[in-house]
Amino acid sequence: MDEDTGRSTAVLDVSGMGWASQQNVVTAVLGRRPGVVEVAANPVSQTATVVFDPARTSLAELTGWVRDCGFHCAGQSVPAHICDPMTEPDPPASDGYPTATAVSDAYPRHAPPAEGEQLRSPHDAMGHGGGEGMSMASMVADMRNRFLVAVLFSIPIVLWSPMGSQMFGRDLPVPFGMRQDIWALVLSLPVIFYSCTIFFDGALRALRARTLDMMVLVAVAIGGGWGYSLVITVTGGGEVFYEAATVLASFVLLGHWFEMRARGGANDAIHTLLDLAPPKAVVLREGEPVEIPTAEVVVGDLLLVRPGAKVAVDGVVEDGDSEVDESMVTGESLPVHKAIGSAVIGATINANGTLRVRATKVGADTALAQIVKLVQEAQNSKAPGQKLADRAAFWLVFVALIGGGLTLAVWLLFSDRPFSAAILFAITVVVVTCPDALGLATPTAIMVGTGLGAKRGVLFKNALALETSARIEVVVMDKTGTLTKGVPAVTDVVIGGNGPTEDEVLRLVAAVERESEHPLAEAIVRHAREHGAAEVAATRFENVPGHGAVAEVDGRRVVVGNRRLLDREGIDLGTLAQARDTLAATGHTAVLVAVDGVAAAVIGIADAPRETSVAAVAALQDLDVEVVMLTGDNQATAARIARGMGIDTVIAEVLPGDKAAEIAELQASGRKVAMVGDGVNDAPALAQADLGIAIGAGTDVAIETADIVLMRSDPLDVPTALRIGRGTLRKMRQNLGWAVGYNTIALPIAAGVFEPAFGLLLRPEIAALSMSGSSLIVAVNALALKRLRLPATPPAPAHSGVSAESGSVVTA
Repeated sequence: MDEDTGRSTAVLDVSGMGWASQQNVVTAVLGRRPGVVEVAANPVSQTATVVFDPARTSLAELTGWVRDCGFHCAGQSVPAHICDPMTEPDPPASDGYPTATAVSDAYPRHAPPAEGEQLRSPHDAMGHGGGEGMSMASMVADMRNRFLVAVLFSIPIVLWSPMGSQMFGRDLPVPFGMRQDIWALVLSLPVIFYSCTIFFDGALRALRARTLDMMVLVAVAIGGGWGYSLVITVTGGGEVFYEAATVLASFVLLGHWFEMRARGGANDAIHTLLDLAPPKAVVLREGEPVEIPTAEVVVGDLLLVRPGAKVAVDGVVEDGDSEVDESMVTGESLPVHKAIGSAVIGATINANGTLRVRATKVGADTALAQIVKLVQEAQNSKAPGQKLADRAAFWLVFVALIGGGLTLAVWLLFSDRPFSAAILFAITVVVVTCPDALGLATPTAIMVGTGLGAKRGVLFKNALALETSARIEVVVMDKTGTLTKGVPAVTDVVIGGNGPTEDEVLRLVAAVERESEHPLAEAIVRHAREHGAAEVAATRFENVPGHGAVAEVDGRRVVVGNRRLLDREGIDLGTLAQARDTLAATGHTAVLVAVDGVAAAVIGIADAPRETSVAAVAALQDLDVEVVMLTGDNQATAARIARGMGIDTVIAEVLPGDKAAEIAELQASGRKVAMVGDGVNDAPALAQADLGIAIGAGTDVAIETADIVLMRSDPLDVPTALRIGRGTLRKMRQNLGWAVGYNTIALPIAAGVFEPAFGLLLRPEIAALSMSGSSLIVAVNALALKRLRLPATPPAPAHSGVSAESGSVVTA
């Protein structure tokens, strides 16, 4: 629950939204209920995000209202094995259907499955069809079956129609001596009463919800054509067009079958995330390993994680040492070392050693569950363009119905065409202007875009963030922890001309610094270890507060510290003095080393850049985005780091509280500004920016001030986010342009405006094919976003014993 507003957010499964325009039914019914603040339904994911006041309504009431729409809520947005089992599930509804479940601020808690009961697969949990809890795959299969029945009976209807007579040059003999129209009526019954029932049922749902959608149009077109033909048949015979009604149904079903198969792939990011959670966990009970469903794990349980197994829930290592692959959750490609006290994330894979992990977060509190919720809410959110498209789609249905009526009236009043011809024009108008393509134009693109980001560890909070990221002109990046690692690291090693070699210097200095707890000492020890320096012990260690340390290593007196320490020891820097001054002038901390009374080296230490910072800056500049470094460091240090990264604009010596003002000043020029920071100290600046990007969020995906959360501490994900935003916005515009353009051109053709002068007209079945093809084009075009080229992580440099920044070891 949002503590500030008292509102809760739930992501409900809404199975059966087969057509894009059916989201209007869900939105209309739920939106009018007391306590409901906002509804965003998504026909692609078969879910709906509902913001509600828990003091005025409940999840049970919300799910009941979904059933009032005529839909069912079978399954749950998150599989049971990543939900918390601490409270009982909702009771079954009175009508016998399973209640909807939800992913809310506190997710519904699910009891563990009964013995022998199978958990539903994550794929079934995500998308559902019409009927009682059909999965998306079942919906597609059902649509295919309805199409096959329709086409099977439509073919003979066409063969025995006037169209068939033209094809064969003669009338085919009608079986059983029946009249031709009665024969066609009999063949049409399976099409109307099986294949087309989804249209009539959907139209009734929409009308009960006091809204209009595509189902209403298709039901009117097919029902009107078939009903007119039935009346003619019953009243004695005449010109009928059963073939137009059944072929129209066949083409609508065919097009929608293909479209559903295409847009089904838009939700594979959620499927992939859900597949990560292991259904079972091994818990130590009285020292013995016991395998239980993950849903039964509670906070405080001690888990046994063997090599190759998945970590079931978030926790802390209490015993063991291993490497853990976290790429599936954080996107971090390299395995992460885990030891006692290390935090582990649920759904990650233990590589080699055996770990004992104390569960700290289960169910809805795990990182994976929060990520799933965040991605679902982003996919269900509406971009500004989509809100306009939704309103346009509603009115387009109204226009289609009015247009069909006017077309019928005009042809009857102002032409000598028979009623049968006029009604065919009217049906064509109703069919050709179906708004499904308009309803799918942006949701499918948003689904693919957010899914593409989730696979790279880039989590968009909502569709507005996705759209805003496409318009960013300036990216302001905090230095410490964003462009740099935020911890001191050795950047330069300058050795004296006649002293020990670099390897020897590192070996001796590391031996002394292992006795110290100073952060600079830790940086030197880490650098020596990374470069393979042999570990030896130091003796007679003496810490000199504020100066450094002195010790003996292998019988040699080693002095490590600042200039004052060497002056105290009476040691002259000689040729190393210039290197020391140069490093100090460029913002480095210069650590001086003397061996046996002779200056041996100067070690430069600074907050080192991240390995991908240079590539990230270059990638942003390739997008014509200006990169600005914002830091509280002094100008010299900031300029040095910026210069090494190719950043031209530096804003230095800025207090944390003044960062937001600097962002506002950049915005004053009229440009769209994104701020990249750690999401804590930079919170005011993130909120001020047009787009706030929290980097290195790790398992904390609930940073409220950010619009985009980057799971990794990788600045290269910033241009990745902008590229995804630009690609998604481009697809949204293409789809909306196509949908609007198609209806603009198709409507007058369908109405027969050009028929008298040019002979240009559409039959209803051809209109149905073009309408379905339009929706299919929109879905396939959005899926093409998956081929978007994203910035690639540059290969790691070969190990050479050089520094992280300059890559050089200098001899003075």
